[in-house]
Amino acid sequence: MPIPPFVVELREKIGHATLWLPGSSAIVLRRMDAPNASIDGAAPEELEVLLVLRSDNGNWAPITGIVDPGEHPAEAARREAMEEAQVEIKVERLTLLSVTEQVTHVNGDQAQYLDLTFRCRWLSGEGAVGDDESTRVEWYPVTDLPPMREDLAYRIRSAVAGGPECELLEGRQIRTASA
Repeated sequence: MPIPPFVVELREKIGHATLWLPGSSAIVLRRMDAPNASIDGAAPEELEVLLVLRSDNGNWAPITGIVDPGEHPAEAARREAMEEAQVEIKVERLTLLSVTEQVTHVNGDQAQYLDLTFRCRWLSGEGAVGDDESTRVEWYPVTDLPPMREDLAYRIRSAVAGGPECELLEGRQIRTASA
């Protein structure tokens, strides 16, 4: 579903004013030569990432979504992967915590997101369009991504880096184009 019901209810009260919302990004990875194998220790050139072509703006992106009230952000990542791309995933760890610039969506709604980016391992499912939020779902080598916003590509690089700690983008932001 493109806009969660709780956001629709809020928008009825506040119109297009800026909402501060928690977001969850699922960076779904698998090995190109052995999809069911562990991704631990894999070099970037051995990995591919699942991307969606968004229907609202025509841009490639990893799987993203708004965390529902009371929902754990990792569960939101799992839910969004199934809803948007028809894949089951294992959320391995949090890799990046960031704040987006203010976004004006195509319908005029304004928002700013606290994004929690998760490194996820693909478990099953071919990868297919699951709802009206995207028009295509494709696997791409992480070393050969299609054109996309820099902040989204950075989320992918953060998940692929495989460091043990979550990166906190304090005092700097990845600049984005309009959503």
